Amino acid sequence: MMATILITGGTGMVGKLLAEKLTDKKYTVRVLTRSPKKENEFAWDISNNFIDEDVFLNLDYIIHLAGAGIADKRWTPKRKQEIIDSRTKSTGLIFQKIKELDIQLKGVISASAVGYYGAITSNKKFTESDSPAKDFLGNVCHLWEKSVLDFEEIGIPTTIFRIGIVLSNKGGALEKMKTPIITPIASGKQYLPWIHIDDLTNMFVYSIEKKLKGMYNAVAPEEQTSYSFSKLLAKKTKKLFLPIGVPTFLLKLIFGEMSIILTTGSRVSSKKIVENGFTFKYKNLEKSLDHLFKS
Repeated sequence: MMATILITGGTGMVGKLLAEKLTDKKYTVRVLTRSPKKENEFAWDISNNFIDEDVFLNLDYIIHLAGAGIADKRWTPKRKQEIIDSRTKSTGLIFQKIKELDIQLKGVISASAVGYYGAITSNKKFTESDSPAKDFLGNVCHLWEKSVLDFEEIGIPTTIFRIGIVLSNKGGALEKMKTPIITPIASGKQYLPWIHIDDLTNMFVYSIEKKLKGMYNAVAPEEQTSYSFSKLLAKKTKKLFLPIGVPTFLLKLIFGEMSIILTTGSRVSSKKIVENGFTFKYKNLEKSLDHLFKS
Protein backbone atom coordinates (compact mmCIF):
# COMPACT_ATOMS: atom_id res chain seq x y z
CA MET A 1 0.00 0.00 0.00
CA MET A 2 1.53 3.32 -1.11
CA ALA A 3 1.62 6.25 1.31
CA THR A 4 -0.96 9.03 1.51
CA ILE A 5 0.62 12.47 1.19
CA LEU A 6 -0.87 15.88 1.92
CA ILE A 7 0.55 18.89 0.05
CA THR A 8 -0.08 22.45 1.27
CA GLY A 9 0.49 24.99 -1.49
CA GLY A 10 -0.39 22.15 -3.85
CA THR A 11 -2.02 24.45 -6.40
CA GLY A 12 1.21 26.45 -6.91
CA MET A 13 3.88 25.93 -9.57
CA VAL A 14 5.99 23.46 -7.55
CA GLY A 15 3.03 21.82 -5.80
CA LYS A 16 1.23 20.97 -9.05
CA LEU A 17 4.23 19.20 -10.60
CA LEU A 18 5.03 17.43 -7.34
CA ALA A 19 1.43 16.19 -7.05
CA GLU A 20 1.64 14.85 -10.63
CA LYS A 21 4.91 13.00 -9.92
CA LEU A 22 3.63 11.46 -6.69
CA THR A 23 0.36 10.41 -8.37
CA ASP A 24 2.34 8.81 -11.24
CA LYS A 25 4.22 6.80 -8.61
CA LYS A 26 0.85 5.60 -7.23
CA TYR A 27 0.91 7.65 -4.02
CA THR A 28 -2.42 9.03 -2.82
CA VAL A 29 -2.17 12.81 -2.96
CA ARG A 30 -4.35 15.30 -1.08
CA VAL A 31 -4.15 19.06 -1.37
CA LEU A 32 -5.11 21.78 1.12
CA THR A 33 -6.48 24.86 -0.61
CA ARG A 34 -8.69 27.84 0.24
CA SER A 35 -11.13 26.95 -2.54
CA PRO A 36 -11.31 23.18 -3.20
CA LYS A 37 -12.52 22.26 -6.68
CA LYS A 38 -11.32 18.68 -7.15
CA GLU A 39 -12.04 15.44 -5.32
CA ASN A 40 -8.61 15.32 -3.70
CA GLU A 41 -8.72 18.98 -2.56
CA PHE A 42 -9.68 19.90 1.01
CA ALA A 43 -10.50 23.31 2.50
CA TRP A 44 -8.50 25.27 5.01
CA ASP A 45 -8.63 28.84 6.26
CA ILE A 46 -5.60 29.88 8.27
CA SER A 47 -7.09 33.18 9.49
CA ASN A 48 -10.05 31.31 11.02
CA ASN A 49 -7.98 28.36 12.30
CA PHE A 50 -9.96 25.95 10.13
CA ILE A 51 -8.92 22.71 8.37
CA ASP A 52 -11.27 20.06 6.99
CA GLU A 53 -10.31 17.20 9.33
CA ASP A 54 -11.08 14.54 6.69
CA VAL A 55 -7.74 15.44 5.13
CA PHE A 56 -5.94 13.71 8.04
CA LEU A 57 -7.65 10.33 7.60
CA ASN A 58 -4.94 7.60 7.24
CA LEU A 59 -2.38 10.30 6.43
CA ASP A 60 1.33 9.35 6.24
CA TYR A 61 3.23 12.49 5.16
CA ILE A 62 2.78 16.24 4.93
CA ILE A 63 4.70 18.29 2.36
CA HIS A 64 4.40 21.91 3.42
CA LEU A 65 4.89 24.42 0.58
CA ALA A 66 2.35 27.11 1.53
CA GLY A 67 3.52 30.71 1.94
CA ALA A 68 2.88 34.17 0.49
CA GLY A 69 5.24 35.05 -2.38
CA ILE A 70 8.34 36.93 -1.22
CA ALA A 71 8.58 38.96 -4.44
CA ASP A 72 4.88 39.44 -5.21
CA LYS A 73 4.37 42.85 -3.56
CA ARG A 74 6.36 45.72 -2.02
CA TRP A 75 7.54 45.01 1.52
CA THR A 76 5.30 47.29 3.55
CA PRO A 77 5.22 46.48 7.30
CA LYS A 78 1.81 44.81 6.67
CA ARG A 79 3.17 42.72 3.78
CA LYS A 80 6.21 41.65 5.82
CA GLN A 81 3.90 40.37 8.55
CA GLU A 82 1.80 38.52 5.94
CA ILE A 83 4.97 36.83 4.59
CA ILE A 84 5.88 35.61 8.09
CA ASP A 85 2.33 34.65 9.18
CA SER A 86 1.52 32.75 5.98
CA ARG A 87 4.42 30.44 6.83
CA THR A 88 4.41 30.18 10.61
CA LYS A 89 0.65 30.31 11.25
CA SER A 90 -0.08 27.71 8.57
CA THR A 91 2.52 25.40 10.14
CA GLY A 92 1.13 26.11 13.61
CA LEU A 93 -2.41 25.27 12.53
CA ILE A 94 -1.36 21.92 11.04
CA PHE A 95 0.76 21.13 14.11
CA GLN A 96 -2.14 21.90 16.44
CA LYS A 97 -4.48 19.58 14.47
CA ILE A 98 -1.92 16.75 14.29
CA LYS A 99 -1.52 16.90 18.07
CA GLU A 100 -5.24 17.28 18.73
CA LEU A 101 -6.20 14.32 16.51
CA ASP A 102 -3.14 12.30 17.58
CA ILE A 103 -2.06 11.58 13.99
CA GLN A 104 1.02 9.32 13.80
CA LEU A 105 2.77 10.80 10.77
CA LYS A 106 5.80 9.18 9.13
CA GLY A 107 7.24 12.57 8.31
CA VAL A 108 6.86 16.29 7.60
CA ILE A 109 8.82 17.78 4.71
CA SER A 110 8.84 21.54 4.43
CA ALA A 111 10.06 24.21 2.09
CA SER A 112 12.30 26.99 3.36
CA ALA A 113 14.58 29.22 1.27
CA VAL A 114 18.21 30.12 0.75
CA GLY A 115 17.14 33.52 2.10
CA TYR A 116 17.97 31.85 5.44
CA TYR A 117 21.59 32.82 4.80
CA GLY A 118 20.58 36.46 4.26
CA ALA A 119 20.71 39.02 1.50
CA ILE A 120 24.48 39.25 1.15
CA THR A 121 27.03 38.85 -1.59
CA SER A 122 30.35 37.38 -0.47
CA ASN A 123 32.73 34.57 -1.33
CA LYS A 124 31.63 32.48 1.64
CA LYS A 125 29.88 29.28 0.58
CA PHE A 126 26.99 28.62 2.94
CA THR A 127 26.22 25.15 4.24
CA GLU A 128 23.29 23.80 6.25
CA SER A 129 25.17 24.26 9.56
CA ASP A 130 25.47 28.05 9.15
CA SER A 131 23.37 30.36 11.35
CA PRO A 132 20.46 32.38 9.99
CA ALA A 133 21.18 35.94 8.88
CA LYS A 134 19.94 38.80 11.03
CA ASP A 135 18.03 40.51 8.19
CA PHE A 136 14.36 40.20 7.18
CA LEU A 137 14.81 37.16 4.89
CA GLY A 138 16.98 35.36 7.42
CA ASN A 139 14.37 36.02 10.10
CA VAL A 140 11.47 34.79 7.90
CA CYS A 141 13.25 31.51 7.17
CA HIS A 142 14.41 31.07 10.76
CA LEU A 143 10.86 31.50 12.13
CA TRP A 144 9.46 29.27 9.37
CA GLU A 145 11.93 26.45 10.13
CA LYS A 146 11.45 26.85 13.88
CA SER A 147 7.69 26.30 13.48
CA VAL A 148 8.35 23.15 11.38
CA LEU A 149 10.79 21.75 13.94
CA ASP A 150 7.93 21.63 16.49
CA PHE A 151 6.95 18.35 14.79
CA GLU A 152 10.29 16.86 15.88
CA GLU A 153 9.39 17.66 19.49
CA ILE A 154 6.43 15.27 19.22
CA GLY A 155 8.49 12.53 17.56
CA ILE A 156 7.69 13.19 13.89
CA PRO A 157 10.76 13.11 11.57
CA THR A 158 11.18 16.44 9.75
CA THR A 159 13.03 17.44 6.60
CA ILE A 160 13.54 21.03 5.46
CA PHE A 161 14.69 22.14 2.01
CA ARG A 162 16.24 25.59 1.66
CA ILE A 163 15.27 26.32 -1.91
CA GLY A 164 17.01 28.58 -4.44
CA ILE A 165 15.43 30.27 -7.48
CA VAL A 166 13.18 27.66 -9.10
CA LEU A 167 13.48 27.48 -12.89
CA SER A 168 10.32 26.44 -14.70
CA ASN A 169 8.69 27.09 -18.07
CA LYS A 170 5.33 27.51 -16.35
CA GLY A 171 5.86 30.87 -14.67
CA GLY A 172 8.04 31.88 -11.74
CA ALA A 173 11.33 33.77 -11.89
CA LEU A 174 12.38 32.68 -15.38
CA GLU A 175 9.26 34.17 -16.93
CA LYS A 176 10.06 37.55 -15.33
CA MET A 177 13.68 37.42 -16.50
CA LYS A 178 12.81 36.89 -20.19
CA THR A 179 12.58 40.61 -20.99
CA PRO A 180 13.12 41.93 -24.58
CA ILE A 181 16.59 43.13 -23.57
CA ILE A 182 18.36 41.06 -20.92
CA THR A 183 20.80 42.74 -18.53
CA PRO A 184 22.52 41.74 -15.31
CA ILE A 185 21.19 43.33 -12.10
CA ALA A 186 23.21 45.92 -10.15
CA SER A 187 26.89 44.84 -10.05
CA GLY A 188 26.07 41.49 -11.67
CA LYS A 189 28.49 39.88 -9.20
CA GLN A 190 25.83 38.58 -6.83
CA TYR A 191 25.22 34.83 -6.90
CA LEU A 192 21.95 33.32 -8.07
CA PRO A 193 21.48 29.95 -6.34
CA TRP A 194 19.07 28.16 -8.70
CA ILE A 195 17.42 24.77 -9.22
CA HIS A 196 15.48 23.18 -12.08
CA ILE A 197 11.88 22.43 -11.01
CA ASP A 198 12.33 18.76 -11.99
CA ASP A 199 15.25 18.37 -9.60
CA LEU A 200 13.39 20.15 -6.82
CA THR A 201 10.25 18.01 -7.12
CA ASN A 202 12.41 14.86 -7.44
CA MET A 203 14.14 15.90 -4.21
CA PHE A 204 10.83 15.90 -2.31
CA VAL A 205 9.99 12.43 -3.70
CA TYR A 206 13.52 11.22 -2.85
CA SER A 207 13.12 12.54 0.69
CA ILE A 208 10.05 10.32 1.22
CA GLU A 209 11.54 7.24 -0.44
CA LYS A 210 14.91 7.46 1.31
CA LYS A 211 13.51 8.77 4.63
CA LEU A 212 15.78 11.81 4.68
CA LYS A 213 15.87 13.91 7.84
CA GLY A 214 17.26 17.34 8.64
CA MET A 215 18.19 20.44 6.60
CA TYR A 216 19.23 20.39 2.94
CA ASN A 217 20.05 23.13 0.47
CA ALA A 218 17.95 22.64 -2.66
CA VAL A 219 20.23 24.34 -5.19
CA ALA A 220 22.02 23.06 -8.29
CA PRO A 221 25.75 22.32 -7.92
CA GLU A 222 26.75 24.83 -10.63
CA GLU A 223 27.18 28.42 -9.47
CA GLN A 224 26.02 31.38 -11.51
CA THR A 225 26.18 35.12 -10.94
CA SER A 226 23.57 37.58 -12.13
CA TYR A 227 25.96 38.47 -14.99
CA SER A 228 26.70 34.91 -16.17
CA PHE A 229 23.06 33.85 -15.75
CA SER A 230 21.75 36.82 -17.78
CA LYS A 231 24.31 36.31 -20.53
CA LEU A 232 23.39 32.64 -20.97
CA LEU A 233 19.67 33.40 -20.78
CA ALA A 234 20.00 36.02 -23.53
CA LYS A 235 21.88 33.53 -25.70
CA LYS A 236 19.29 30.78 -25.19
CA THR A 237 16.30 33.07 -25.82
CA LYS A 238 18.04 34.87 -28.71
CA LYS A 239 17.53 38.23 -26.99
CA LEU A 240 19.86 41.20 -26.86
CA PHE A 241 22.27 41.09 -23.90
CA LEU A 242 23.38 44.44 -22.45
CA PRO A 243 26.32 43.93 -20.11
CA ILE A 244 25.54 47.09 -18.10
CA GLY A 245 23.58 46.25 -14.95
CA VAL A 246 20.35 47.92 -13.88
CA PRO A 247 21.55 50.41 -11.20
CA THR A 248 20.86 49.55 -7.56
CA PHE A 249 19.37 52.99 -6.82
CA LEU A 250 16.82 52.52 -9.60
CA LEU A 251 15.78 49.12 -8.26
CA LYS A 252 15.41 50.64 -4.77
CA LEU A 253 13.16 53.31 -6.22
CA ILE A 254 10.96 50.74 -7.96
CA PHE A 255 10.88 47.94 -5.39
CA GLY A 256 11.84 49.60 -2.11
CA GLU A 257 13.45 47.32 0.48
CA MET A 258 12.45 44.26 -1.55
CA SER A 259 15.16 45.20 -4.10
CA ILE A 260 17.75 43.41 -1.92
CA ILE A 261 16.52 40.06 -3.25
CA LEU A 262 17.60 41.24 -6.70
CA THR A 263 20.80 43.11 -5.89
CA THR A 264 22.38 40.59 -3.49
CA GLY A 265 22.88 36.82 -3.52
CA SER A 266 24.86 34.18 -1.67
CA ARG A 267 26.93 31.17 -2.65
CA VAL A 268 25.13 28.08 -1.37
CA SER A 269 26.46 24.51 -1.24
CA SER A 270 24.53 21.47 -2.53
CA LYS A 271 27.14 19.04 -1.21
CA LYS A 272 25.02 17.58 1.61
CA ILE A 273 22.10 16.42 -0.56
CA VAL A 274 24.55 14.88 -3.08
CA GLU A 275 26.39 13.07 -0.27
CA ASN A 276 22.99 11.68 0.77
CA GLY A 277 22.67 9.96 -2.60
CA PHE A 278 20.58 12.45 -4.59
CA THR A 279 21.50 12.77 -8.28
CA PHE A 280 20.78 16.03 -10.08
CA LYS A 281 19.32 15.65 -13.54
CA TYR A 282 20.13 19.28 -14.37
CA LYS A 283 23.50 20.13 -12.83
CA ASN A 284 24.26 23.02 -15.12
CA LEU A 285 22.30 26.02 -16.31
CA GLU A 286 22.87 25.51 -20.02
CA LYS A 287 21.29 22.03 -19.97
CA SER A 288 18.44 23.33 -17.77
CA LEU A 289 17.59 26.21 -20.09
CA ASP A 290 17.82 23.96 -23.16
CA HIS A 291 15.30 21.62 -21.57
CA LEU A 292 12.94 24.35 -20.36
CA PHE A 293 12.85 26.25 -23.63
CA LYS A 294 12.30 23.21 -25.82
CA SER A 295 9.56 21.68 -23.64
